[in-house]
Amino acid sequence: MLSPDLVETLLRQALKGGADFAEIYAERSRRRRMTVRSGRLEEAISGLDYGAGLRLFFGTEVVYAYTNQLTREGLLEALETLLRAKGALGQVDERGAGGLDFRKALPKGLHTPRTPYGEKDKGYRLERLLEAEAGARIAPEIRQVEASLQEWEQEVLIANTEGTWAEEGRVRTRLFVLAVAQEGAEVQTGYAAPGKSVGLELFDLFPPKEVGAKAARQALTNLRAKPAPAGTMPVVVGNAFGGVIFHEALGHLLETTSVAKKASVLADRLGEEVASPAVTYIDDGTLPHAWGSTEVDDEGRPTERTVLIERGILKSYMVDRLGHLLTGYPMTGSGRRQDYTFAPTSRMRNTFIAPGDKEVEDLIASVEFGLYAKELGGGQVKPGSGEYNFAVQEGYIIRHGRLEEPVRGAMLVGKGPETIRKVVAVAKDWENAPGMCGSLSGMVPVEVGQPHVLVSEIVVGGRA
Repeated sequence: MLSPDLVETLLRQALKGGADFAEIYAERSRRRRMTVRSGRLEEAISGLDYGAGLRLFFGTEVVYAYTNQLTREGLLEALETLLRAKGALGQVDERGAGGLDFRKALPKGLHTPRTPYGEKDKGYRLERLLEAEAGARIAPEIRQVEASLQEWEQEVLIANTEGTWAEEGRVRTRLFVLAVAQEGAEVQTGYAAPGKSVGLELFDLFPPKEVGAKAARQALTNLRAKPAPAGTMPVVVGNAFGGVIFHEALGHLLETTSVAKKASVLADRLGEEVASPAVTYIDDGTLPHAWGSTEVDDEGRPTERTVLIERGILKSYMVDRLGHLLTGYPMTGSGRRQDYTFAPTSRMRNTFIAPGDKEVEDLIASVEFGLYAKELGGGQVKPGSGEYNFAVQEGYIIRHGRLEEPVRGAMLVGKGPETIRKVVAVAKDWENAPGMCGSLSGMVPVEVGQPHVLVSEIVVGGRA
């Protein structure tokens, strides 16, 4: 992507300009998306993006610029302007975006060849999406189905004045199926979206018909569900995407992005008991083919398995370079960014509660009256405190230790640091699920996960 001679010239020039440390991040990425709706191809798009970001450290002051002019002249111009602008002009904004922008207008594709990229494979992709849609047609109440395939290929180069030269190719593929069920005036939806750092072998790991059927079953379950009760009660939270609560309401509190600013209630608490002894909480960027895995982070450091909480005791934070300089904690290979237009910050990769020794049936059997939150949907979290509310996408009442009627409209409300203390049992059935996480350095792919866990009490918002 960039020659070693050019990279060396840029880094040397940065040091001559007074920087203590300099880093170059270059990227080329291609994204494709194909969507089928009601048996018809609705969308088939692709895009190519490329560029480079230059980051300079002057002590703990950081300036950043980015450009898509990857010529020697373009990169040197960006660097020189950045050196002259040391200070506010080169700073990123509160979202982590910005710096100096040297990007020029990209071609509009007016003369793109009529034979599209990868045409031979388009038919295969379309067939798999139609299979997913057909798999969702399991009952006459399923009125609409949408199936999409998202593919992402990325090449990155990271080099810095400490001698780092890291290159990596990254491939991610994800299948989305949305099913809409209707009976009379009542409309409910179901959703399934497996994804991995793999190619089209994703269809072998998650057969499209099965993915479609899963989305449809959830929609049909919600269609016959009753309004959820409200109150404080025990909750069994499902595995896989059930881990989104602790990702949002606990994981972000352990990133030095917030810890260094003392903006987290868990700052400066290493060695303290911050969770139930049943909980070991891990962020692991090395899981093979996981959605959030890479061989190196976006600062060029090898990714790691970081034990954040071990049997309730806070052991580590997720630390990027700037976080290391501000706190003194060792770096953990957690520097991540959406793309070259963002400077990296400490971010989660694949974050989960480790498996315990209980059976799922035992967790449910121990509850006299409560909620089984099998699948979670979207929610909101207050930064710093970990206050959250999350919708239950698929839920059931637990009565006398047995799963009873499905319910809809439930909302889980609480504080992450308090909820993690109320985990009284952890099952064996650990599983992760993919998602996209937005924070200071943009949107990045992550996995969230856990086995089934029993929380002694959570406030449940409902309509019954």
